[in-house]
Amino acid sequence: MLRFALILSLMVFTGSLLVHSQDAPTEADYYPITPFEIPEGVVLEASGFQMMPDGKMAVCSRRGEVWMINDPFSPTVAASQFQRFAHGLHETLTLAYRDGWLYTTQRSDVTRMRDSDGDGLADEFEVVNDGWGISGDYHEYAFGSKFDKNGDIWVVLCLTGSFSSSVPYRGWCVRINSEGEMIPTCSGVRSPGGIRANHLGDMFYTDNQGPWNGTCALKHLPEGKFVGHPGGFEWYKLAEPFLGPRPEEPTSGSRFMTEAKRLPHYEPPAILFPYNKMGKSAAGIACDTTNGEFGPFKNQMFVTDQSYSTVMRCYLEKVQGHYQGACFPFLEGFNSGSLGLELTPNGKLFVGGTNRGWGSRGRKPFAIDRVDWTGKVPFEIHEMRAKPDGFELTFTEAVDPITVEDTASYAITTYTYIYQSAYGSPEVDHTEPTITKAVAGDDGKSVRLFVDGLQEGHVHELHSEGVRSQTGLPLLHSEAYYTLNYLPTE
Repeated sequence: MLRFALILSLMVFTGSLLVHSQDAPTEADYYPITPFEIPEGVVLEASGFQMMPDGKMAVCSRRGEVWMINDPFSPTVAASQFQRFAHGLHETLTLAYRDGWLYTTQRSDVTRMRDSDGDGLADEFEVVNDGWGISGDYHEYAFGSKFDKNGDIWVVLCLTGSFSSSVPYRGWCVRINSEGEMIPTCSGVRSPGGIRANHLGDMFYTDNQGPWNGTCALKHLPEGKFVGHPGGFEWYKLAEPFLGPRPEEPTSGSRFMTEAKRLPHYEPPAILFPYNKMGKSAAGIACDTTNGEFGPFKNQMFVTDQSYSTVMRCYLEKVQGHYQGACFPFLEGFNSGSLGLELTPNGKLFVGGTNRGWGSRGRKPFAIDRVDWTGKVPFEIHEMRAKPDGFELTFTEAVDPITVEDTASYAITTYTYIYQSAYGSPEVDHTEPTITKAVAGDDGKSVRLFVDGLQEGHVHELHSEGVRSQTGLPLLHSEAYYTLNYLPTE
């Protein structure tokens, strides 16, 4: 028994290969984190980024400042590379660039600024649109997107507090078009943390646990839809020319998909982030449109979690006309609470952080970190697709056929959350489906899992701890969480 325990402590058995545990790779072998040195005396709670035409990285701060970072891709970034570009703004959380102007979405409006005399300081400021209200409540954050294909900025507006909306359009998504006009777009927003389009141009935002949100989520924003929290329904009286009359409210105590089937205007969350498993405060979003410069995750989305100081990875697909998909752990160990996120075309991921208010696992009060891909491909679940009778997993590397076809390599459970007006929800309605068969794909990098007991409307939590690569490596992250709102009909 002692000899067996010693062997287990040193090695992982893979069927045909033995891999020493001390040789097992870590996240840093693939995606090391480089911290930036912040100028002394500056409180830079980095909330948003924008790559500038001159090669500088603009970064905005919750404290109402915008800074420029010279040579942001250098091996180390020192405090001397920072220069303040603008200050005196109101809780700037996101940035976008167009035609010589740097746009910021702040608490009160969308403003644009530029340096007209070339001294490195913004000297022209224009309010583009301030068509929503602010009451002074601390909760009234505003996050803006990059420009969409029509030249619009999409803005998601936090409620007044957690439950209601005391000023116009709080709890809504609005669009600011090229003429500076505001267009009400979706109701049902609670507490957003970021907004970004996917590679197809469809817009998504993160919402956080609270009333009508059993857990944090990534949500699609189809124009005209309701996305979950009815606290801002009062403002249909202003939005009716754009969206029609006020719709029926959801029933508290129900379930997401029960209400989605009953209420055609309701769009359920695309991906639920299981609380205390994937984090507690979903925030910034980036989409990998680098065509391989950041590794094997082309067109997938990345989401920060402020409380856990992490970045998650998301795979999305459309089933019955609706987005749904899986989330996976990706990278932890950031220096503050991960908030702003930017993936540049050359494959560099910038993560801004603050521990203000809710605290974070990252111990610094604020931080800027950069993630660089080393060029090595981690052994990961690449995609998790729903099938009428189970799931198909694809992997980033060739798999060992013995372990991938062994049903004992996997464990699966399901659960959902109460859709209710009370704050949050525990996991409820647990089930334990059975994986009856696992069939390796002819490509050597996939497997079909046949599952008895799929549950529509549930998160399907899959652990694949027994799967090994062809070279004997375990998965870098064996967990996957698929939000199965709709079953494929094929």
